[in-house]
Amino acid sequence: MNTFTVQKPEITLTGVSVRTTNAEEAGPNGQLSKLWETYFQSNLSLQEGINNPNLIYGLYTDYESDASGAYTALIGHEVGDGAVLADNNFDCVVIPESKYLVFTTKRGPVFEVVAQSWGDIWTYFEESQEVRTFTGDFELYDGRNFDPTDAEVQIYIAIQ
Repeated sequence: MNTFTVQKPEITLTGVSVRTTNAEEAGPNGQLSKLWETYFQSNLSLQEGINNPNLIYGLYTDYESDASGAYTALIGHEVGDGAVLADNNFDCVVIPESKYLVFTTKRGPVFEVVAQSWGDIWTYFEESQEVRTFTGDFELYDGRNFDPTDAEVQIYIAIQ
């Protein structure tokens, strides 16, 4: 898996969200697949005030502790400063400015390559001297010409 480091400014996202844990997601009561369905049914990308509707964020934030605790997952888009959406039923989250270690998945079926990459990321940080900040990690999907059977996704992990 390819990696690089990048500094990103504060980002404001809006979207649909759920509170969950990795243990819950590994079992029959996982909520993330339903969250994706809710996102696609919402037509959020068509809302006025969305910056670059082609970029879809899968955000993990508000960590209870670390990768083993509860967190909030949000699927949505970046919005500009002071943007007010016509539909205010969406959640809004600010990700602080941060340094990120970016992992690029291999190409393949999106749910397989993303899940495999998260396993690789957890292993990487068990063995690495780099430290996660748990301030906001996200998957970045480019919706232009997106093929869920042959996808490549970037995963941004906030680090010290």
